[in-house]
Amino acid sequence: MAHTLHSFENGPALAQALAEKVASALSQSIAARGSASLAVSGGSTPKAFFEALSQKPIDWSQVAITLVDERFVPADNPRSNHLLVATHLLKNHAAEAEFVPLYQPEADIEAAAAVATDAVSEIGTPLDVVILGMGTDGHTASFFPGGNNLTDALDLDLPPRVLTMEAAGAGEPRLTLSFSSMADAGLLIVHIEGAEKKDVLEKALAGTEEADMPIRAVLGRAETEVEVYWAP
Repeated sequence: MAHTLHSFENGPALAQALAEKVASALSQSIAARGSASLAVSGGSTPKAFFEALSQKPIDWSQVAITLVDERFVPADNPRSNHLLVATHLLKNHAAEAEFVPLYQPEADIEAAAAVATDAVSEIGTPLDVVILGMGTDGHTASFFPGGNNLTDALDLDLPPRVLTMEAAGAGEPRLTLSFSSMADAGLLIVHIEGAEKKDVLEKALAGTEEADMPIRAVLGRAETEVEVYWAP
């Protein structure tokens, strides 16, 4: 499983280094074709990274930001990834970026996924930068072990889109980018922190069953070599 591991002394050092890396990649994309795209993950881990990235003086007006995955809850819900990004990333210089949400106020989650698929497709492919997290169960994005749409979500032969996902470990029903939406990203990063997450990563690297630990699909089958950013 080809990947590069970047280790840092602590979370703040990682956040700054990752912000520099992402800002540079976005700037290169803007210089090359006039625009750039970024898909980010939720949770508590990326908050410091978001804060650092928001202060990078790049041409944010040419950047479209979306989410790797989202709970099927409105943006004012405390568990919303949209709210997390709005609070910690879409400010300072990054306030000028365009945000493309996955949650859509439709009657049901399947309708929301269809609307979100169309919205995200407007950003263009491949995505320039994708930042993934990882849970202690080996899930990434909303690719949860036992997820009802996991097989389709991991199928690279299916077109890029937003899928729904329900699983015991997911809490609310989820919306998630398919693996085919991110496997060919210009820069594909897994951002994890803590000794426990490092152990989970090593377990994933040592095994083969993607259904048990879906992060293995990303590490083993992504078209772009994965860069792992880790701090204790």
